[in-house]
Amino acid sequence: MSENSDEEGYERRLQGFVGRELSPLTPGQDPVNQPMIRHWAEAMGDTNPVYTDASAARATGRPDIVAPASMVQAWTMRGYAATVATVSPQPGRRAFDELVALLDEGGYTSVVATDSELDFARELGPGDHISVQEVVESISAEKRTGLGAGRFVTTLKTYRDQDGGIVATQRWRTLRFRPGTPTPVQERPIRPRPALNRDNAFWFEATKEHRLLIQRCASCETLRHPPGPCCPHCGSLEWDTVRASGRARVHTFTVNHHPRHPAFDYPLVVAVLELAEGTRLIANLTGVAPEDVTVDMPVVLDWLDADPDLTLPVFRPEATEDR
Repeated sequence: MSENSDEEGYERRLQGFVGRELSPLTPGQDPVNQPMIRHWAEAMGDTNPVYTDASAARATGRPDIVAPASMVQAWTMRGYAATVATVSPQPGRRAFDELVALLDEGGYTSVVATDSELDFARELGPGDHISVQEVVESISAEKRTGLGAGRFVTTLKTYRDQDGGIVATQRWRTLRFRPGTPTPVQERPIRPRPALNRDNAFWFEATKEHRLLIQRCASCETLRHPPGPCCPHCGSLEWDTVRASGRARVHTFTVNHHPRHPAFDYPLVVAVLELAEGTRLIANLTGVAPEDVTVDMPVVLDWLDADPDLTLPVFRPEATEDR
């Protein structure tokens, strides 16, 4: 049999999964409930009262509190214990395991998530019981990527309520690739662009001038970051700015090794920094080895002129001459 025949046969087997159900309609372990909504809102720092205050929700025309839309996945997740305690394959996962095995056969043994696209049909409230079904929507031809030769696998998750009505859909795309076969990069690409809008444009304009600004409520003078249209403390839409001193301490940090983007140098230290003014900022640390970074370490502001259109604040360890 020729090599071309083998490749064509493999392609037919792979494309045979398109339209196939990976996971049947499976109900979540618990219905939508107030405690989980409250925990989520607290963890995310989301103070919208329609999530936790029934009277505030009714004031907006809703019959009761609602769950944040982005929680839709949480209602159907099986949890860590359900995953590790299962000795035999999980019900309905046979097709998924078969697809992974076929991709492994082609050498696509590594995986990285690329994007998730959610569409919401209606809000969820306490008592709704959500189920989810997952179907393979498409499998791309082999692509050359910065990580290696691979295929983009897109699945469609459909979330339904207890009556069978669709409440949300999610397109989930992953790249399955062959490790160790990166495409040579001839020229270092530019750093990814930030999502600019009318609320944060002033901040990025100031960084081009090496000025680190903090947004301040003009009514109650509360400082806030990231920039937003209104004060989360008093609700005022009026604001001005103050210039940060550039002194900070490391509140927490992580060291990124993967997935790699050719515009960055690795390992990449990403820190949540407590500015001297009291607000927090996420930025890269520079001039320090990952193993030397510690929580509460004093750092000072520096600047990364990534390209003519993008300048970002970075922080380095405080030296004697900075004091």
